[in-house]
Amino acid sequence: MKMSFFTTPVSRSLKQFLMMFADSIMIVLALAFSFVLLGNDFFTQEQSFYLYLSVATILSILAFNSIGLYRAIVLYMGLQSGFVVLQGVTISTCLLAVSYFFSQAPQTYDYSFLPIFWMIALLFIGGSRFVAKVFLQSLIQNFRPKEPVIIYGAGSSGMQLVVSLHNGDQYLPVAFVDDSHRMLGSTVHGIRVYSPNSLYELIESYSVRQILLAIPSATHAERKEILNRLEHLPVHVKTVPDLFDMVSGKVGVDEIRDIDIEDLLGRDIVPPNPELLGACINGQSVMVTGAGGSIGSELCRQIINNNPARVILLDSFEYGLYEVESELRETIRAIENGDQIEVIALLGSVYNRAHMESAIKSFAVDTVYHVAAYKQVPMVEKNIVEGAQNNIFGTLISAQAAEKHNVKNFVLISTDKAVRPTNFMGATKRFAEQVLQALAQRESSTKFSMVRFGNVLGSSGSVVPLFRRQINTGGPVTVTHPEVTRYFMTVQEAAQLVIQAGSMATGGDVFVLDMHEPIRIVDLAKKMVHLMGYDIKDENSYRGDIAIEYTGLRPGEKLYEELLIGESVTGTEHPKIMRAEEETLTWETLDSLLSRLELACQNIDLFEIRSVLMEAVDGFEPKEEASDPLWEINYADDNNNSSKSAESQEQKVTPLFPD
Repeated sequence: MKMSFFTTPVSRSLKQFLMMFADSIMIVLALAFSFVLLGNDFFTQEQSFYLYLSVATILSILAFNSIGLYRAIVLYMGLQSGFVVLQGVTISTCLLAVSYFFSQAPQTYDYSFLPIFWMIALLFIGGSRFVAKVFLQSLIQNFRPKEPVIIYGAGSSGMQLVVSLHNGDQYLPVAFVDDSHRMLGSTVHGIRVYSPNSLYELIESYSVRQILLAIPSATHAERKEILNRLEHLPVHVKTVPDLFDMVSGKVGVDEIRDIDIEDLLGRDIVPPNPELLGACINGQSVMVTGAGGSIGSELCRQIINNNPARVILLDSFEYGLYEVESELRETIRAIENGDQIEVIALLGSVYNRAHMESAIKSFAVDTVYHVAAYKQVPMVEKNIVEGAQNNIFGTLISAQAAEKHNVKNFVLISTDKAVRPTNFMGATKRFAEQVLQALAQRESSTKFSMVRFGNVLGSSGSVVPLFRRQINTGGPVTVTHPEVTRYFMTVQEAAQLVIQAGSMATGGDVFVLDMHEPIRIVDLAKKMVHLMGYDIKDENSYRGDIAIEYTGLRPGEKLYEELLIGESVTGTEHPKIMRAEEETLTWETLDSLLSRLELACQNIDLFEIRSVLMEAVDGFEPKEEASDPLWEINYADDNNNSSKSAESQEQKVTPLFPD
């Protein structure tokens, strides 16, 4: 019954009237107290004094209203509202001084009560609002308890976060933790600052289940160090926005999120070189194949920021193409001279020669970033023909179309799985690299290059969102093998480095990105489990929350990935980009292999496709058992496979992919 009284809706006008009435009484009471403290009798003044006091009170209320004091909501009043109260009380004191001047004879003037009135009125009017705010907050807390949280970081961002949390109804900040010795023991917004060494005691004392990181200016290496200290605490670690959002004032409860996986890697991004970023883009016509994917779309974002004349988006994935086109059109509306950038979305396949040639010629393309490929290892293992056609012949067709119409730069996005591959996806990507290397050996106006790197965080198929979904649903978290390791890089850094590497190409270059140290996938999974506030359930801890299950290596999957085929590697003008020197096939040799591969794809001859790839790709060692459903359907036994393969090699066809 009591709660219903306070939660019953009351009109805004009635609330303001009640506050005006209360302030009027408090002005009179403040004046009466100031007289009493000076030993004067407030009730024996001249009648004109009370008349002028009434006028001063009314004018004070009008002044309060004009400066916005009654627009402030008591529950959310902060420092700015305090300044408004200070301003209003000062105006009221001045009005009272004028009224006193007109109501008294000159020989009885005594203005000593004014400073006392100012202080008492400030206490009454400002203090009453503070008391009301605390009362309302405690009332809400009693009926809708907030979750106690610890804020890591007592700097300016931590202070902004506290204000937001106090005004919300979800979190109750109970302590600050900060690494700075200068802050220890101090109080920020009524909350004490502790050392990180006190975290366990604070968690126990306040029954804290979440820690909010408010350290947006810290480097990734510094954040990784902090997360390593928090990992084994029984809390869910979340973070607030980056420094830009903090400065923009966008910090609040809605912006609190799970930690970024980049923080676990501890990898700080080298600022891009503006000259390298713009060399192949600024004022030019740029095409991105596979623009609807995670890497392709990020490349488009980076390209738009470097003032191209035109961006051609090409993809066979309709929805992805629609999404990136819509996003880019929104972006160019917000940037200077954005209306001068032309965005063209083309729905089509890189395997369609006529379409590729028409697009490159029609839009006078200067630079092509060739991202389009099938990249999921298990999926290509099950669809070998399509993998070969898209990854190899799609690259060949795109490169030949670019060469025919005098494209200046052609950059292939490759993968670490192309190095000594054990799967068909990696083999097709290495074959595609060799296609460009062979084309580059001939005199051409197009500079062909390729950029090789490992896993990209946030890309389609990334383990990170999969692990997060599995943890949120109670597990188990699935890992293929306890020793499997992978290289990781953020999609933003990968896109920037790809663009910069392509700008340094001389023809046939194999650029390898510095991926830092590889990470065991199971270690990544365990860190995510711990930092989301759970314990690992294993043979050592049956009472844990989330189990980790090993599912076994998938078809074609390796324990370790590599970035270099040989040992010969040199640096470039960018510290994160290396240039590899690797053996290549001549165009004559490659042309013969392409003809055989083309026929094998037409005949769905999986054994011949494997044979060609093993000849062309050094170190390719596929498993005897293939998972492609067509493998067993088309061939009854190994003898028939061998004879059929031999017959196919003797057939003569007119190449679909001429020199």
